[in-house]
Order: sequence, then C-alpha cells, then structure tokens
Amino acid sequence: MPAVFPMSTEEEVKRIGYISRSVPKNVDLKAEILRMKKEKNAVILAHYYVDGEIQDLADFVGDSLGLAQAAEQTTADMIVFCGVHFMGETAKILNPNKKVVIPDFNAGCSLADSAPKEDFAAFKAQHPEAVVVSYINCTADIKAMTDIICTSSNALKVVESIPADRQIIFAPDANLGRFVAKKTGRDLILWDGACIVHIDISREKLAKLRTEHPNALLVAHPECKEDILMEADYVGSTTGLLAYVQTSPNKEFIVATEAGIMHKMKLANPDKLIIPAPANEQNFCACSECPYMKMNTVEKLYNCMYYEMPEIHVPEETRVKALKAVKAMLEISK
Repeated sequence: MPAVFPMSTEEEVKRIGYISRSVPKNVDLKAEILRMKKEKNAVILAHYYVDGEIQDLADFVGDSLGLAQAAEQTTADMIVFCGVHFMGETAKILNPNKKVVIPDFNAGCSLADSAPKEDFAAFKAQHPEAVVVSYINCTADIKAMTDIICTSSNALKVVESIPADRQIIFAPDANLGRFVAKKTGRDLILWDGACIVHIDISREKLAKLRTEHPNALLVAHPECKEDILMEADYVGSTTGLLAYVQTSPNKEFIVATEAGIMHKMKLANPDKLIIPAPANEQNFCACSECPYMKMNTVEKLYNCMYYEMPEIHVPEETRVKALKAVKAMLEISK
C-alpha cells in the first residue's frame, strides 16, 4: 500500500477552516498562548461575545468600533483576532503589511452573509445618488462599495454627519437601520438583513422573565427587533450596555444581546443581578448565543498562534476601496 501522509496545515485550513491538530498534552495552553504572544510580537484582540476564558487572554476586548480602533493603533507584527471573519478582514484592511490570523475561518456572521456582493451591487445601482452607510458587520466586498462604515456605537453620529438633502442607503442590518431612522428622523433606504442572534430573542419568554423580575431594567442592542427595543429601558451598543449597567443605581438587569457580554458585565458589577434575555431556541444556556463567536476556543487559539494560520487575505483593490470607508468612520469617531 502507498504511504499515507497527513494533510499539510494549508490543506487542513482549506478543507475544514482551522487547524484541528491535537494540542500538546500536560501543557498549560493559556501560559503557552501568552508566551507565544510575546515571542511573536503578537496582539490578541477579542470581541465581547467570545468565551470569557479567551477574553481574559486578550490584550484588548471590545465592540466593533473599539476593536477597529485597536487594530489601527497596534504596533504588533501579528494580529490574532478572536471574533468573526469580517472583524479579521477589517484588521487586515487597516494593516496590509501585518499578518492577521483568526482561530477559525468558519466563524462567519449571519448579518454579513445576508448581503451578497452581486445582490448589493444591484441594489446600490438602483439608487445611484445615495450615500452608502454600511454597518461594520459586512464583508470586505461590501465595505468596498460603501462611502462610510458605522458601528452601533456611532451609527447615529455617522448618519447625522450626512447632509439632510442626500439619500442614504443603510445596510445590512434593517433593525439597526430602523432604530437610526427613528432617532435621526432620516428616511433611510434599508437593506433587509438581520443578525440571527438578536432576532431570536423571545418576546414571550422575555415577558415572563420580566414578570418574575419586576425590578429589572431591560437593556437591549439595536440589532434586536423593534418590539423588543420599544420595551427597553435603554438601547445601546455593546459598550453602551456595559457602561449603562455599571453606572445605573439599579441592581437588576435583563440584557438583550449575545450572552458573551455577561462575562465582563458580571466582573464589573459583582453586586448586581444580570440576566440574559431568553432565546426562542432551546439551547444549553437558554440565552442568545452566537454559534460563530463560540467557534473560538482556547485550543484553536493555541493552534492559530503556533501555526500562524488561518490567515486573512483581502485583495488589494478591494482593500484600498474598503479602507476609505473604514477610515471615514474612524475619523468621525475621534
């Protein structure tokens, strides 16, 4: 029989999206990750929605705006992005000469997937005079067709910066777009996209939970459906939710966003009762979890740093176009 050779790491990434090789046994993976970070002059960036054990290893934990700002400012040689694919792309757009890796290529985004390149190009062509504002939760291809990127932290500011006589296409999150339109009074042309995590929050289960906790304030991310937002005591970005819970004198909160935020929120508020809003899906935690964010594991992070892959690449023509839109957002957010 001919000899059977294992796949190369490149083939492994191409076939399954990540390095699946067994990690060393009897080794402190977290200590090794920190050692490699120093040895390779790497920086670990993590979103609030990944598991808490990864957040604790990161140099910076933040929402999409904070992570983009951290990626722009880093002096590291390698950026290790624990989040989802479009976040790694944003880091690469800002750092063409740095190596950008992510633990798992399969960590995508339902919201980014909701705006295919060809369909969005056709949609944009129907409104040739419109300014295109795209939520950062989109692919590099969509960013390249955008005039200015926004995040949930700065969407109101971005839209308000555009002259009142200009039409605005807002993509891809329609729920965030409706929230922004209501707050700014602007008539936005909305792309009909949504985040599977935020739209899965159950209004019926939430109503029962609020009855059980009548003193709890409801705080919600603007990607949630409008009926949830209308009931909320506060609506804001991930960072905004964290700040509100920390500064509010109230002692009980129901939080309508991805459950990963609970890690930092509970650490910052050990004296407060913080409850995740319930999801329609019958999952283990009975809360809203992003399956893509949860693809980030300590084992995959170790392999990602050890082998320095999967690596993010963005075609230069796409990168240059997308960079203008990302830079426009960063400039307005200073």
